[in-house]
Formats: sequence, structure tokens, C-alpha cells
Amino acid sequence: MPESNTDAAICPMHAPSDHPKVKPAKVGILLANLGTPDGTDYWSMRRYLNEFLSDKRVVDYSAWLWQPLLQLVILTKRPFSSGAAYKSIWNEEANESPLLTITKAQTADMKKRLQQVYGDDVVVDFCMRYGNPSTKSKVREMVDAGCQKILFFPLYPHYAGATSATANDQFFRALMDEKWQPVARVVEPYFEDPAYIDALAQSIETAYEAAETKPEVLVCSYHGVPQRYLMEGDPYHCQCQKTTRLLKERLGWDDTQIITTFQSRFGPEEWLQPYTVEEVARLAERGKTNIAVCAPAFSADCIETLEEINEEIKESFEEAGGEHFTYIPCLNDSDAHMDALSGIVQRNLKGWLGI
Repeated sequence: MPESNTDAAICPMHAPSDHPKVKPAKVGILLANLGTPDGTDYWSMRRYLNEFLSDKRVVDYSAWLWQPLLQLVILTKRPFSSGAAYKSIWNEEANESPLLTITKAQTADMKKRLQQVYGDDVVVDFCMRYGNPSTKSKVREMVDAGCQKILFFPLYPHYAGATSATANDQFFRALMDEKWQPVARVVEPYFEDPAYIDALAQSIETAYEAAETKPEVLVCSYHGVPQRYLMEGDPYHCQCQKTTRLLKERLGWDDTQIITTFQSRFGPEEWLQPYTVEEVARLAERGKTNIAVCAPAFSADCIETLEEINEEIKESFEEAGGEHFTYIPCLNDSDAHMDALSGIVQRNLKGWLGI
């Protein structure tokens, strides 16, 4: 383990005594996730949804068309329904969303692992693209802590303009405000990383072993995007399909045991298909009354998994005649997942630290 830096700022060697003091150089590792509202009340939800749905990476319609609809119609109604959905899964004890609780746990685990390797030469923290803690505030804190290099890690296994790209955009905007801009690296998507695939497989094997009746089909439900994005060059669909294929191969299954679907459709456009909510109903109607669903595109359980999959999609399956619905939680802060993520971080730190 390298020697630890102190946090005391000092005047650079050979500099005049009135030179601004500089903290010892550190490397920041900034984990980034989608975001969370501060509460389930109307105004907290409205602020969060406004920031999220005003992002051109998420909804790329012309502002003159979209913003009046968003501000005058959608944001007058949706904060109520979204607030109710969040309330059904809210961590009441900590007064925060499950995504925030899990991301904190992932960050604490990552910090422990990396400090065992690099000592105090690293600063590990997390930020959210929407809501708090903001990307800008965490970049500012890292620079204040002496981070002259920052590794930015969007916690999305698959690249999509509406996830990875917008997280990167916000990180780069934050760097633009820094007088002394740190050197930066961005972690690439890890949808085919062997350790990530193995962590997924382990979680599925564990769930199948615990099930009273073995599921007949595993539905890999990925967050959807408009079909148009695929036609415009976004690689998300292809990366999702590859994750499912690699997972199938790792489990030693055939094509009848695992399928790829997409959830969370929004707006009038055609999105990537098949839609999860419709496909689980079709499975039940075809006699597949015992299924499992996992969400490989999410690094942490959130509203789309805990509420949409485990409530709305489950209900669709059961109404069509399904009998046994098993939701397999996201990898969250499991040991296998954190092994995979910390391994990715350490590979990306090569050349920056003396390990």
C-alpha cells in the first residue's frame, strides 16, 4: 500500500511565501447514477421530473413543442402519480429513495476496497445526474480535496445517449467551471465484462436455487429507449442483446430459457420491443405460468425495478394467468458485483497510481 498523503495544504517548493497553498495531489473516483427526488411530495417530484424530462438527451423534441406540454400538462399531473409510486418503495427509515441508499452502500464498499490498495491517495464519492448530490457539487468537493485527476464512472453497464452520455455531459460541464481543471477519464460501458456477467449469473443461480418451483423462463428486462435511437446509431439495443447472449452462455442455457425485453415506455413513439409488460402476459397465455425477471441494465434497484417490475409488470403477468413471478434483485452492493466494479476501476486507474 502506498504511503498516505496528508490533507494539509502547503506552499509549493521554491514558490514565494505568499503563493496560494496547494493540497497534496489525489485521484478522485466519482461514481454516477441516474438520480433521485429529495422526497415524495409534489414539489420535490416536480423539481426532479422537470430536470429529468428537460434533458435533451432524454427527450429530444424541439423545446418550443415539448416545454409547454411538459410545464403546463405533464408536470401538473405526473408528480402526484410518480410521488405515489416512489412512496410505495421509499426508505422511510433513512427518508430517501432505495437508489440513494444502495448507491451510498456501493460507494462505501468501493472506498474500503480502493483504500486497501491505494491508501489515502484516492477519494471515492458518488453523484447523481438529476437531483442530489449533484455532479457539479461533487466535482467541486473533489477539486477542493486536491484531486488533480478524476475517474468518472457512470454506473450503467450499457451505453445509451439517455444514460451514459448525459451523465458524461454533466461531468464535462462541471469541469468547465473549474479554474484548475483536473485531468479526467471516463469508464467505458461494461456490458460484456466477464466479472459483471458472472455476477449476474450468480444472482440468477442463487434465485433459482431458492425458488420453490424452478422458473420456466428468465425475462431479462432492460430499460427501453425509442426505436428511432437505434436507427440513429445508439448502440444500446445491441449491447443489451449481447449481455443476454453472454449470460445465456455462462448459465449453459438454450434459447427457450431466456429472453430479452424492454420496459418503461414513455410517449407516443415506438420503443424497443418486445415490451416487458406485454411479453410477460403473452408468456402466461402460452402456458409459461412460472417466470423470473431480472434487470441487467440497472446497477441498483430503483423505481423501475421495485415498483414497475415487481408491481406493474408482475400484475400484468398474473392477470394473464401467471402463477409464480420471481423478481431477481439488481446486483446492488453484492460482493460479486463490487468485485466486478472495483476491478473495472483498478484497470482504469493504471498509469495514474503506482500499483
